[in-house]
Amino acid sequence: MLAGAALSMHAAVTLPAYLSDNMVVQQQSNLKISGRSNRAGQVQVRASWSKKVFTVPIAADGTFAVSVPTPKAGGPFQVSINDGDELLLKNVLSGEVWFCSGQSNMEMPVKGWGQVKNFEQELASASHSDIRLLQSRHVTSLVPQNEPQVNGGGWAVCSAATVENFSAVAYFFARQLSQQLHVPIGVIDSSWGGTPAEAWTSATTLTGVIEHQRNAQAILAAGGNREILCQKYEQDVRDWQAAYDRADAGMQGGKPLWVDAEQTGTEWNTMRLPNAWEWCGLKEFDGIVWFQKVVELPERWAGKELTLKVGKVDDMDITWFNGQQVGETDGYWIVREYKVPASLVKAGKAIITVKVKDGSGLGGICGDAGDLSLGIGSDVISLAGDWRWHKGVALDELPYRAIHPDHQNYPANLYNAMVHPFRDFAVRGVIWYQGEENASRWEGYTPLFQALIHDWRHTWHNASMPFYFVQLAGWQESAPVQPASAWAHLREAQARALSLDHTGMAVAIDIGEAYDIHPKNKQEVGRRLALAALSDTYGKGKYQVPQCIGHQVEGNRVMLTFNQPITIDGDKPLGLVVAGPDMVFHEAQAIVRNQRLEVWSPQVTMPVAVRYAWGNNPPNNLRGRDGLPVAPFRTDSYR
Repeated sequence: MLAGAALSMHAAVTLPAYLSDNMVVQQQSNLKISGRSNRAGQVQVRASWSKKVFTVPIAADGTFAVSVPTPKAGGPFQVSINDGDELLLKNVLSGEVWFCSGQSNMEMPVKGWGQVKNFEQELASASHSDIRLLQSRHVTSLVPQNEPQVNGGGWAVCSAATVENFSAVAYFFARQLSQQLHVPIGVIDSSWGGTPAEAWTSATTLTGVIEHQRNAQAILAAGGNREILCQKYEQDVRDWQAAYDRADAGMQGGKPLWVDAEQTGTEWNTMRLPNAWEWCGLKEFDGIVWFQKVVELPERWAGKELTLKVGKVDDMDITWFNGQQVGETDGYWIVREYKVPASLVKAGKAIITVKVKDGSGLGGICGDAGDLSLGIGSDVISLAGDWRWHKGVALDELPYRAIHPDHQNYPANLYNAMVHPFRDFAVRGVIWYQGEENASRWEGYTPLFQALIHDWRHTWHNASMPFYFVQLAGWQESAPVQPASAWAHLREAQARALSLDHTGMAVAIDIGEAYDIHPKNKQEVGRRLALAALSDTYGKGKYQVPQCIGHQVEGNRVMLTFNQPITIDGDKPLGLVVAGPDMVFHEAQAIVRNQRLEVWSPQVTMPVAVRYAWGNNPPNNLRGRDGLPVAPFRTDSYR
């Protein structure tokens, strides 16, 4: 909008933000130049790569549009748009344009909050005049928008200053293509951390996707009317909260059960706090956990107001002191500091109860030991140490909680504001890194993700538009056997999209980090995506995800067949597990035989299932051609 206002000082024409100085246009395609003029008459368009002059009328509403054929890769060029005053777009290149989207691992900048591996050196060498960057702003909309909102006013030439806060994956992908193709590369970064796939999918498409049909139909029926959708949201939240309370073991009739008496039953366990509960036995648990600690108050505190610090709760808490609620906070990693009324403070035993809700990722009462205390000023009792705990309810036992229509995660909100507005700007294809936000709902990701791919191809009027994506990297503690892993199921759902033509997957299982959901090695992610694009789109090299394509049980051993020769990165294969008819998995041994792998376990005499790299952050060391990692897989479909 600011760019448009600035341009209007010099010309009557305003253009969509993707039409600017420094842009890259998709070579040998059609560039749609549309805009507005505050004049009547006509607009003349000239591109310096052609002698042809395009003349189009200005409609009664002030709009105009013309399609201009683009040349082979080259430049710089100029594009003139003239309605009586000339608007000149300078330093325009023709080359290859890619749309880059997803959640935080796509958004993660080279420096900024991300700081990729060797970011100082990367910035020092980031001057590339033939790579151009365009970054969408974080915006939402309940209805499809016609024009995008972008950061920086338009396209920028790649430099240390411009790439610092730009998508690292998009940049490294562009750099690899530039080095191999020797043509200008333009990348559009339209990403937003913590967002689910349904937010990036049109409401029209979501009406045909199981689990999203009801919401999508309501959005379309409301015509995007915010008031109507907010009313629906409020009712949905009331219904969901009532279901949550009914399912919560610590609630009865809408009232808490465990806040006014010390809980000593055998069903209550002990956990040392502060800590994330995933690191204390509650692996992959999202939902409600109740915590309780009993302390002895000194006589000197009787009848005085106390300060209660309950740590950095992840995500939400309600806190009681001797049966009375003293605080409630919705927001993760904020130290809770509540006032305990003097009327509740008596010498002797006091009961502190904290109900913690966690929606995804890590959960619990976290932070530093100093964040947990009770007292007056510097006269405090530490609350760090052993607390009693009891599960309330697991989130996966309930329907997905409603999202407010203003939120970025609301269905179609990001498609409407950050995808649809680019539909008239020709791109070669898409790269995509997303899935973490959908992991807890992995059952529905297979149809949703494939629907999104079809949706975007329809948006750009290209039924075979290349679409390359990143399979989730490893995250959280590594475990040799982890059959119940939401992240493993999500990776499987991602891999199923390879059944669509002109798709490709960058396997990242080997470059994850246990304690960082945003792994730093984005250079390799960009390189692997580029390998897929170079092979499938540009016919350069051969890229094939190393995959298991079949298996045969022979006695107490399973023979796995792969689509290419397999090697081991190390002394012996890691990450393989095998189960018998009881579906209890055991670590397996294996021997590599070219494109086959012989797998067995002394604990399993009748093998029926083999899994590899199946877990949140599983051990893995099988490699295929060119050293690329073998994709996680399983031979069974059990749970």
